[in-house]
Amino acid sequence: MNISVVLAMHGVPPKEFPRSEMMELLLLHQRLESAGGPERQALEKRHDEIEQKMRSWPRTAENDPFFASSQKMAKALGELLGAEVFIGFNEFCAPSIEEAVAQAASKSPRKVIVITPMMTGGGAHSEKDIPRAVGNAKKKYPHIEIIYAWPYDVSEVAHFLAKQVKHFI
Repeated sequence: MNISVVLAMHGVPPKEFPRSEMMELLLLHQRLESAGGPERQALEKRHDEIEQKMRSWPRTAENDPFFASSQKMAKALGELLGAEVFIGFNEFCAPSIEEAVAQAASKSPRKVIVITPMMTGGGAHSEKDIPRAVGNAKKKYPHIEIIYAWPYDVSEVAHFLAKQVKHFI
């Protein structure tokens, strides 16, 4: 099987990231939605500085349990599929989804499949951000078939969740 998988995760800030910068990042993100012109450029510059600092912050199981769980999920998925799994994050963590696709593409697979555990529709990440990253990757790597394996069949998700509930009955 000449495929690579990119597991597209959300990402969370590390626990000890400076709170003042976290709040500033969230405010900048909100302000960027309506800003334009020279103000937008200044806001984007500061937003990108803080975001890069956060994304590159060293991660451990203690300061970012979500990151550690993402690693475990990728390992288990890779073992089930017999394929290499790369993790990419929408925000707060590195690598980004586009960077993860680049890592996957560097292995010269025939196909890269991007998957996310975000199972329900209506979310900005699963419906906008991930498809945008996949679209950018398709332009950058036209020789590789890149597929976003989403949305999920609602009845299959319900069966998965029902199975989990039955473990606790």
